[in-house]
Amino acid sequence: MTAHRDSGEEVETGDGYGNGYDFGMAIGVVFRAYAKATEAAVGDIPGGPRGYFVLTAAVQGEASSQRALADRFGVDRTVMTYLLDDLERAGLVERRPDPSDRRSRHVVATGHGRERWAELSRRVSLVEQHILAPLPEESRAAFQSMLCALAGHLNAHGPAVDLCRIAADLDGPAQEDREPGRDRRRTTG
Repeated sequence: MTAHRDSGEEVETGDGYGNGYDFGMAIGVVFRAYAKATEAAVGDIPGGPRGYFVLTAAVQGEASSQRALADRFGVDRTVMTYLLDDLERAGLVERRPDPSDRRSRHVVATGHGRERWAELSRRVSLVEQHILAPLPEESRAAFQSMLCALAGHLNAHGPAVDLCRIAADLDGPAQEDREPGRDRRRTTG
């Protein structure tokens, strides 16, 4: 596929599904497809996909507290409280006091929650298979593993730290490397 610049020059842009995508666009396309399909697969539980991810953490014993869940999923703590209230009313999870910190509550899956999670995880597995279908079968597990490693790194270290470094790199050389006596910031009047 080609496009024309203002100068009339033809530029190769790719077919819209391969080499023409940049990283951000590709991640966005995959995310939107996954989000839409996952919503259809698990939309019948409170919170839809978000509720499913919280239920998954509870089933896997990774829901140490409401605060930890909110941080992990990037959700405001108040929103997480309402989501947990809804999941609890549906009989999918329960909050139990943390024996070492009475102010904190562990979120655990109920028996019914584990049954629903097994059913829902089969649906989500079909979504994942559909999303990964264009990849060679022998590459799918490696792709998922690398993506999870990337997500784990970003969750552990937070992207903001790296974004600040990137912004500094884009801004140019450090102040001490600039010409002496010259300030690159704009001044007014």
